[in-house]
Amino acid sequence: MSDLKDLMEKLQVKPGEKAKLKDRDPRDLSFFDEEEETKGATAALAKEIDVLQDRLYAEGSRSLLVVLQGTDTAGKDGTIRGVFNSTGPLGVIVTPFGPPTRTELAHDYLWRIHAACPRRGTIGIFNRSHYESVLIEKVKKLSPAKDIEQRYDEINAFEKHLAENGTTILKFMLHISKSEQKERLQERLDDPTKNWKFNPADLEDRKLWDEYQEAYETMLHRCSTPWAPWYVIPANRKWVRNAAVARIVKGMLEAMDPQYPKPNWNPGDFTIL
Repeated sequence: MSDLKDLMEKLQVKPGEKAKLKDRDPRDLSFFDEEEETKGATAALAKEIDVLQDRLYAEGSRSLLVVLQGTDTAGKDGTIRGVFNSTGPLGVIVTPFGPPTRTELAHDYLWRIHAACPRRGTIGIFNRSHYESVLIEKVKKLSPAKDIEQRYDEINAFEKHLAENGTTILKFMLHISKSEQKERLQERLDDPTKNWKFNPADLEDRKLWDEYQEAYETMLHRCSTPWAPWYVIPANRKWVRNAAVARIVKGMLEAMDPQYPKPNWNPGDFTIL
């Protein structure tokens, strides 16, 4: 298994870089060893993330925001289960963003996002996010082009505001191939236990695959910043996807180095009767 710094260096979209998704292999195995060994290592990482999250919660002064974006079937739910399955629920909040409600549409597009940002001491996970406003709204022309264009800078400013106020941001684009998406959609049709996941509208989005890829590339180019970089995760193999995200999350929490607060009293002064 490779060094964390090398992994992050390869998967990160550098600020200003014009990321070409066709040049990033969604089946990349170069950073990981044999499958079962890697799965075991990921399970161990999940437990370490739990310990670090407990320290973050006790410290209560900073937060971590994990943003997950990807095409349909890219594995956002699976990533959450695989990476945070050992983490206590007290300090982790998952927010899935669907189509905006009537009330949300009556506000600016970042209103509902800001309300869901993690409070101090917690990890917030966005399953989809504010980036829907420059992805689906762009591809399906749900907003005027001039509004879409100005959102890139607005999102960067919003994330900088969060970063300057104690929120560390990790953004993961789960990158799968079109052929892999086909297999996963077919599995949802074939497996009765997964029928509920299938949405006929996904087939309409699939027809716009190239347009979505272009929109993702623009998003990565315009919104990977020093304070909130994007990481493109090879996600055709679920175990590689989970391993990459877990290593980066754990590494970031270690860099944050949250500490248990010291009490303003001496434990030796008390007797439990």
